[in-house]
Amino acid sequence: MQLVWDMDGTLLDSGVVVPAAYVATVRELGGPPVTPAQVVARYSLGTSEMILADLLGRDVAAAAADIYYRQLAAADIGPYPGVADVLAALRRRGHPVAVFTGASSRAAQILLASAGVAADLVIGGDQVQRPKPAGDGLLLAASSLGVPASSLAYVGDAPNDLKAARAVGGVSAAAAWGHQYDPAEPADVTLATPAAALDLLG
Repeated sequence: MQLVWDMDGTLLDSGVVVPAAYVATVRELGGPPVTPAQVVARYSLGTSEMILADLLGRDVAAAAADIYYRQLAAADIGPYPGVADVLAALRRRGHPVAVFTGASSRAAQILLASAGVAADLVIGGDQVQRPKPAGDGLLLAASSLGVPASSLAYVGDAPNDLKAARAVGGVSAAAAWGHQYDPAEPADVTLATPAAALDLLG
């Protein structure tokens, strides 16, 4: 079994920082008033640029997206308690740290670096054709890791994370500590803490 991690709400405690970055960016670009809840409701749209375009109601130029990324880079963000220890334990066991996030690769690199989280494989939403709940990102992860998709356990807090795992025949592991966790969403296993993910390795 190989673990693949969602980023926002699973590895990183970003439930406040990321929506705030969107709200500030939309305000700076003269868009309509936006609440953090409205931002979170759009996470399933895909990449950071796609979410920003929807919030603004218009196409987003590179310069506009740069404003969002500057907001992210200035944010104070960290991993959830226990994440650093779990990732270190994974490496000691010879497992790579793999991340698949719906956010863009650029956002992922900024946030992971800011939080001090190093990953061996990072797949962003801009690297796949279809966003979660499609399993495209997990298929790409499996190919990159050289394992069948059915051997992946995808750890994520949001319902679409669990649906993506099921779409490729992998193990859906609900991160119950995450800000989008919904106990009503079916999961193969529910993890109370990041450390519990190590039990999936057998």
